[in-house]
Amino acid sequence: MSAVDATLFSKASAEVIGLHRFFVDWFVAARADTVDFSRFERVMAHGFSMVAPDGHVLDRAAVIDHVRSSRATCDDGFAISIEDIRAGWQDEDTIVVLYVEAQLRGGKNSRRQSSAVFTTSSSAPNGVEWRHLHETWLQVPER
Repeated sequence: MSAVDATLFSKASAEVIGLHRFFVDWFVAARADTVDFSRFERVMAHGFSMVAPDGHVLDRAAVIDHVRSSRATCDDGFAISIEDIRAGWQDEDTIVVLYVEAQLRGGKNSRRQSSAVFTTSSSAPNGVEWRHLHETWLQVPER
């Protein structure tokens, strides 16, 4: 990777990790009061879309509403880890990042393969904003 490419990948990787830390803090009841929700809204680009692991296509408003309404819905055992993060296609200001998201919720594990499209944004916390996210189940949550 060139220096420009490495910098864009570093920013996008930091954003993937940072946003999932936000999710843990937002969803865990004991920490939810310490989280600034506007951080999430600032990184979801206008026109953002998501293909959820079940195949439903969600727009920005639906994703924001879902996350907002899920505040403090998990106990302290909730955890997310990001694995196998790597760069996909990219150009000067756009990158596709692939990663596996592993969750532990209520003592049950799940894993999803994700691909996310980012574009540069000087106003976003890590210098990139989410344009599109596609998630596919690798391990459906245990019942």
